[in-house]
Amino acid sequence: MRLSILRLPALALGLALAAGLGQASAATCGKNPSEFPAWLQDFKAEAVASGISQRTVNAALNGVTYDSQVIRLDRNQKHFKQPFEVYSKRVVSSGRVARGKQLLKQYSNALARIEKAYGVPGPILIAIWGMETDFGAGSGNMSTFRSLATLAFDCRRTDFFQEQLLDALKIVERGDLQPGDMRGAWAGEIGQTQFMASSYVRFAVDFDGDGHADLRHSPVDVLASTANYLKGYGWQRGGSWEEGSANFNVLRQWNKAEVYAKSAALFADKLVGKQ
Repeated sequence: MRLSILRLPALALGLALAAGLGQASAATCGKNPSEFPAWLQDFKAEAVASGISQRTVNAALNGVTYDSQVIRLDRNQKHFKQPFEVYSKRVVSSGRVARGKQLLKQYSNALARIEKAYGVPGPILIAIWGMETDFGAGSGNMSTFRSLATLAFDCRRTDFFQEQLLDALKIVERGDLQPGDMRGAWAGEIGQTQFMASSYVRFAVDFDGDGHADLRHSPVDVLASTANYLKGYGWQRGGSWEEGSANFNVLRQWNKAEVYAKSAALFADKLVGKQ
């Protein structure tokens, strides 16, 4: 499932105001794409001034161009407005549930370690993984830097996306992903459970022990990082995920759309045989 920007409150509303991430917000925005190259040069200078190496800035942003398709997609977001019965039927399909049950067994050892570390049970993590990208098959192949730079230049939410662009550079700077691996959904979501860059920086963990928090290629890192995110927003170990519970409210922090949280709970129920 390709997420719309309604996914962003789970990653952004608190983070966008966080201290220490505001140094890139000085760049102005623009409405004329012809102004984008000059804006990008200003942003690159601000990124270096904020502590990102010139090498990382050049590797990630040299040659980046404005993407009008991203703007069109940003202005046309409708699927979370579907009724629960319609939305859940699409994202919690019988085939997806069957595949989820297979993966629940395949990663049972890792999921047990993840639950011990973060308190989040495997069925919820598998459900989110399936709903976000069909277990990695639909992670997206759009340039993260091009998407974020376009949205950062655009005046609709320039401050938020300039923060995301700066944090995307931090992901490369710390060695988690190479610039060419920074690909995902149209709004800059990265990896198999679609983290925005600020949440990647804050919550991504190297759980497979290879030295990189890799949310594109390592399912174990993906699942553990998703659990770390949910724990960070108050997931209660051993608690219910059903509607009305504290953990259901945490799912609403992952995605503010109620139909999403209800569908994730339904998916997890099906994985454990409750429905």
